[in-house]
Amino acid sequence: MMIRAYNEFYLSDAKQNLAEFFDYAINACKFDANWFSKVFVQSGYADKFERGNPAIVAGMSGVELAKRVIMYAYPDRRFPEKVLSEARSNVYWAGWVLAEYQWAAGKRFKDIFSRISLSEIISMYSVYHEMDIECFIEDMNKKYYAVVQETRLKTIRENRGISQAELARLSGIKIRSIQMYEQKVNNIDKAQAGTVYKLSRVLGCTMEDLLENPEL
Repeated sequence: MMIRAYNEFYLSDAKQNLAEFFDYAINACKFDANWFSKVFVQSGYADKFERGNPAIVAGMSGVELAKRVIMYAYPDRRFPEKVLSEARSNVYWAGWVLAEYQWAAGKRFKDIFSRISLSEIISMYSVYHEMDIECFIEDMNKKYYAVVQETRLKTIRENRGISQAELARLSGIKIRSIQMYEQKVNNIDKAQAGTVYKLSRVLGCTMEDLLENPEL
């Protein structure tokens, strides 16, 4: 049985807040959906939200949260008035169902967005907004697991512009071991902590960033 990050008691507030959060940022502030979802993750607020920080999921409104995330990217930004139409937008719906999916599936926002973009979730409105949310969750899981991704180790290494040979030299980890982790022959989640630490230190990331299933 999966242990949820926070009690279901907070779920209704979490759904409303994430709905208002995206609706305000995208419809009122006119930010690109996919760009803003990345800022949400980079700001650290996505991590607090998914872990059920009461101050984030229920202690402030979605608009207040959006302003904090926007200020992370634009400290001097002036904010438009809150405008939420009575007929909830497709963006509002996307935030609402995304909050429940993240809670139900126990996945990190950054992992969800790396496989299914926010704009794609918004586009699902026309098909799913009148269906039971379980249909949305089921199909989101299908989309999530259908994506064959590079390992995090390979993605981060290439983003840093470091070759396998250079990573091996700087970290002291054998190049063959690095290749086996990147090819998913060996599971980096089962590697010794010292190995993951040495790799993360060279790559300038956290140990968790290199794990394929850090929530487990």
